[in-house]
Amino acid sequence: MSDHLRVLYLHGFASSPQSRKAQFFAEKLAACGVRLDIPALDQGDFLHLTITAQLQIIDRATTTQPVVLIGSSLGGYLAALYAARNTKVLRTVLLAPAFQFHRLWTSRLNAQQLEDWRNRGSVPIFHYGERREVPIGYSLIQDAALYEPWPDFPQSALIFHGIEDASVPVEYSEEFVRHHPNARLIRMHSGHELTDMLDNIWDQSRDFLLGVDLPK
Repeated sequence: MSDHLRVLYLHGFASSPQSRKAQFFAEKLAACGVRLDIPALDQGDFLHLTITAQLQIIDRATTTQPVVLIGSSLGGYLAALYAARNTKVLRTVLLAPAFQFHRLWTSRLNAQQLEDWRNRGSVPIFHYGERREVPIGYSLIQDAALYEPWPDFPQSALIFHGIEDASVPVEYSEEFVRHHPNARLIRMHSGHELTDMLDNIWDQSRDFLLGVDLPK
């Protein structure tokens, strides 16, 4: 395979480059002669995490070269946002992408909880990368409101989504593909993490990731 193919993996919220999915794709792509770059999207400052700051990190990581993006959950939403703004993105693989990210947060908190978060400035969240609770700032919600819930990117996309996903409803991906013929949705009998489906996901995305056209 081409040594010049650039692939970036964008991990999910409160995750890290050491996530199981990130390392799985790194190993599989390395066996194909392709390096996977996995930037830390919080850059060690989870408290001040925002969509804007993460898009800037992605931009620095991609440089000026064409790139393929793999994104999980919030990383999938970020991949979609970035692809909508950058023609250097060739194609994307999205794993349970967190479309409607702002709504996902605000719909699960009542008005008092949101107000308390705003007044306190931060709330504790379990960080899977650090394996402990760490604070996340209210700026995450304020900044997320600035971004479209359904990024309108034209590049080809494969979307994998569990039909038992309790964090991001599969209906969000179904709604997206209804309006985006460039995207293909593969529903899986799994939950949000999809870690029990990784071999299946690889089998169905390998050629697409490496630039081989898939039959419709």
